[in-house]
Amino acid sequence: MTESNYINALLAGDKIASSRIPKAMLETLLSEGLITVNVHGSRKSVRALDASRLKQFLIDNDEKFKILDVAGKNSRADLASSTGNSKLVAVRSCPGFPVNSYEPIGCKLNGKAFVVYPADGSFTFICDWQSFSVPEDVIVVGIENVENFRQVKRQKYLFEACLGGNKLLFVSRYPQSTDLREWLKSIPNRYVHFGDFDLAGIKIFHTEYERHLGERASFLIPSDIEERIKNGSSKRYDDQFSHSGNISSKDPGVQALIDIINKYRKGYDQEGYIDL
Repeated sequence: MTESNYINALLAGDKIASSRIPKAMLETLLSEGLITVNVHGSRKSVRALDASRLKQFLIDNDEKFKILDVAGKNSRADLASSTGNSKLVAVRSCPGFPVNSYEPIGCKLNGKAFVVYPADGSFTFICDWQSFSVPEDVIVVGIENVENFRQVKRQKYLFEACLGGNKLLFVSRYPQSTDLREWLKSIPNRYVHFGDFDLAGIKIFHTEYERHLGERASFLIPSDIEERIKNGSSKRYDDQFSHSGNISSKDPGVQALIDIINKYRKGYDQEGYIDL
């Protein structure tokens, strides 16, 4: 994976194998608290904790990343005009965010009726997100990991146990941008965040969602989470503690989750809830 490819992937919110990043860069990004390591079996992957912070760090610390400043403000055509190369950095030609559901959800898009009910193995991408709306009784569930988002049907047991029989629309911040957050701010619906059960996952919830949505935002906490964290990853906890160890929450449920994570000094990947 070339440098531009892995940087673009991190800025897009992707999880990528840690081996794809040069060792020196990996150590720098970890020490700066810009990325988090996820361990799933023998595999290690990383992702950005905050894409905007990562982008600014790169711009401020390496001349070759100044191009990110251009790419963030202009189209591919403008980028080509400024740099002579539209492919140096991936500029999002298509704004928006993906949605998914395991039952038909009647929505509106550009003033017309629109049903979200993707076929197995797919999801729907909403480009015209400013004109996308859902009924107020639908709970919007944000999913961090792409694999969990792709396989929502295999987690239906979990969502029904935690959220009852409510209609659910699943969304993802992949590719990472502010579009999803701005859409969430514009609607009255309840938002439930389903992320990794670790310090970094809670930090993402606080900074990206709760801070902007207030009491409409909550964190999905399964009833068996303590047992799962007890058997989780201590390496993940150790990697995250230096930059997220002081996190706390005014929400009693989230604070209880933080206490469990600190008690066992472990974290747990949400992918473990996919019913195999």
